[in-house]
Amino acid sequence: MITGNLPISQTGGVKLVFDNYFTKQVSFPAAEIDATVGFFIKRGFDNSSANSTAIILLNQARVENVSVFSLLDKLKGLTEIQLGQVITQVLNSYREKTSQLGYRTAINTATFEARNILV
Repeated sequence: MITGNLPISQTGGVKLVFDNYFTKQVSFPAAEIDATVGFFIKRGFDNSSANSTAIILLNQARVENVSVFSLLDKLKGLTEIQLGQVITQVLNSYREKTSQLGYRTAINTATFEARNILV
């Protein structure tokens, strides 16, 4: 038996939390999963990221009581950058505040020197 410097009561509680972390089962129709995964693979996502993003999008559609197919129709019209921003926002809604994803936007400011150049 390995002993540590933590009291026994604290280590037992941590083990209980981690043992119950992945016990909730969620099920979706196969057609919705295949369509959502295919949507993201078609747009350049690899298999693992397409699967995880699809499950999160399916969960979000269920929470908002919206058909996932209507969400995919709305996402079809977005550019690659816009799609990335939307997916980042959806993924951040499922993450802790300390581990959120971000994206950089270019700041286009006109400098004083640029106004004085004659072409």
